[in-house]
Amino acid sequence: MRDSERTEAKPDSPSLDKDPRRIAGMFDAIAHRYDQLNHLLSVGFDRRWRRLLVATLDLSDGAYVVDVCTGTADLAMAASLHRPSLGLVVGVDFAGAMLALGQQKLQSAGLGGVVHLARGDACRLPCRSDCADAVTVGFGIRNVAETTQAVREMYRVLKPGGHVAILEFGEPRMPLLRSLYLWYFRQILPRVGRLLSGHTEAYAYLPASVSAFLGSEAFAEQLQASGFSDVRISRLTFGVVYLYVARKPTGE
Repeated sequence: MRDSERTEAKPDSPSLDKDPRRIAGMFDAIAHRYDQLNHLLSVGFDRRWRRLLVATLDLSDGAYVVDVCTGTADLAMAASLHRPSLGLVVGVDFAGAMLALGQQKLQSAGLGGVVHLARGDACRLPCRSDCADAVTVGFGIRNVAETTQAVREMYRVLKPGGHVAILEFGEPRMPLLRSLYLWYFRQILPRVGRLLSGHTEAYAYLPASVSAFLGSEAFAEQLQASGFSDVRISRLTFGVVYLYVARKPTGE
């Protein structure tokens, strides 16, 4: 299968309905186990992927960052810890229980004055235009109902010359590794997730949503069609995860 192709859900597959209320409710239901399962199921690689994203941006002192689909604020916290002299990091998500957990983590880490969390929709960001030096997304863009609108919103809030950086799951290309990965992702991950979280739907949805998401080439084209330039794609951990980085042109 070419990277730009999509895998359609089968009739007996988990629902891929991305109504914001449904997705928010699903993530709220697993909020209490979300971080633990992320670290466990990624064998700790999720921390490394976030650090790589932040390092790629090379943020300057006083920079203003908007973290979209922030969840429990792991990526927002990674940005603030990587560059303690950042001006402000605003994390936006529509799942209230996830944000509440994120707020607890910020207070415990002493980051409540640097990272602010706001409830909002990726397709209608509660930010003014041309305000952010960088926009980030960690494993959330595939959960947005209107991906094109979300990308346009990221473009809108960025200052000219600002960068967007997005982490999202992919599927390895090497045949043997791809087979092993898909077996783990479709058979083991849902069982472990269901056992530890007590929620069947969420961890059945995860592998299905990854397979159904745009391929890396198609998503890069979507970034370009929304006005971004200098689009770069990096395959991380043999293609298990993709990092997309793009720039809003100057002179806008």
